[in-house]
Amino acid sequence: MNAPPSLDIVDETFLVVPPSTVAAAFADPASWTRYWPDLVLEVYTDRGDRGLRWTVRGALVGTMEVWLEPVLDGTLLHYFLRATPADAAGTPCALAPRDLRREFDRRARAAKAIALGLKEILEDGREPGVPPRGEGSSVES
Repeated sequence: MNAPPSLDIVDETFLVVPPSTVAAAFADPASWTRYWPDLVLEVYTDRGDRGLRWTVRGALVGTMEVWLEPVLDGTLLHYFLRATPADAAGTPCALAPRDLRREFDRRARAAKAIALGLKEILEDGREPGVPPRGEGSSVES
């Protein structure tokens, strides 16, 4: 029987843009390398505007998911990482509890930084209470 992943990270961030806009940020595999430079990702489920699921190799071994849920006038970006640290050969390895806590914290902070970075870029200065661009707003000339 396989041991459960030693890292189980869940994060949620609300972005006031349509799911298709957020999905586009993850569509290009080159973006994956920018977001997760020490991981090798392989898509096993592409759900279009609903997100992606990957198998993970490299510094971690396991699975990762970005689920894009339409909510109100935007998207709730759900992030899941279920993985175990791996050695240079890609074999899962156990970390000391202190090192595992550090790795968990590092990965959780990185996930939130990705989400907040996308929020800043994709919302493009939208003021609170103002609908997303192209959704109920009119442009005057």
